[in-house]
Amino acid sequence: MEILSFSQQVLALAWWLALGVSVLIYIALDGADLGAGIFSLFVRDHDERGAIMTAMAGTWDANETWLIVAGGILFGTFPFVYGSAFSYLMVPLAFVLWGIIARAISLEFRHLASPFWQRFSDGVFGLGSLTVTFFGGVCVGAVLQGYPQTDVEGRVPTYVGGAFTFLSPFSVWVGVASVVAVTLAGVLFVRARFEKGEPIRIDAARWTMTIFYLAIAAVGITTVWSALIFPWAADKWFGAHFWVWGLLFVVSVFAIARMRRATLDDRDLAAILWFNSAAVIMGFGMLATMFPYLVPGTWTIFDAASPQVSIVTFTMTMGGFVPVMILYNAYQIWVFRARVTKLAAHAH
Repeated sequence: MEILSFSQQVLALAWWLALGVSVLIYIALDGADLGAGIFSLFVRDHDERGAIMTAMAGTWDANETWLIVAGGILFGTFPFVYGSAFSYLMVPLAFVLWGIIARAISLEFRHLASPFWQRFSDGVFGLGSLTVTFFGGVCVGAVLQGYPQTDVEGRVPTYVGGAFTFLSPFSVWVGVASVVAVTLAGVLFVRARFEKGEPIRIDAARWTMTIFYLAIAAVGITTVWSALIFPWAADKWFGAHFWVWGLLFVVSVFAIARMRRATLDDRDLAAILWFNSAAVIMGFGMLATMFPYLVPGTWTIFDAASPQVSIVTFTMTMGGFVPVMILYNAYQIWVFRARVTKLAAHAH
């Protein structure tokens, strides 16, 4: 692997941040859609399930584009991680891909189906959302653990583990915790997208009270578990600059408390914004904890970056793409901002 110059290291660092931002935006935007899909598994009213799909029909494709952006950045800037990590995560990513495809088909074709196949589509949509969330979380947990590679002088390291090396109690737990957190995002989304007084919105408000405490517990368990099994995390969190991480913790707790207050006051948009603020703070905290690793204990940002010419070319080609995506999302959210009722179901 070639040694990067200072300017190329700066570019690698910038694209690492862009990768992190893309993933966090995807979690914030499509996380709400996925959570609403999981919530729909427990909704009995046929039209209400259809209305949940209608609520996201105008924006779901733009939300998922951030996953493509993240994959493109990984492929173009960090190809060594792209090649090895995708081999490591082949099985869970296959389930994630199935879930994404299943959700897309259900969303786009439900209104064309007969009542029986509409109910079938509802189930596929919910299970697809659950599958994407759980196995996506498993992937995150598995990446935090790192993975085995070859170590041959003069050759690019390659993955040498088995198809199920990703499986561990921690990676499975992160999948479960992801389902809990995303479901909270989903019920907040349902509350914000349905007219006040709609029965489904009242049900979502009731769910919020329970899921909120489950999400707090999930975050707490994941944090403590990470500190116990990952020396790179414990060394930073409890090292010389422990006060920085303590400050991040306080800010996160403040955002969570404000979200809770907003839900109790029935201020839906504020609740979503505070929820996403807490998620972004914790996400950037994890990125800072992992630095300079892209995959802890396996690939640093600079070792994983493209050779010299490639990273510069990629930056010149794709550098303006992220701002365009942000404007695209903002436009769609604004256009489809109105609340819906169950009469807007994806079948009428």
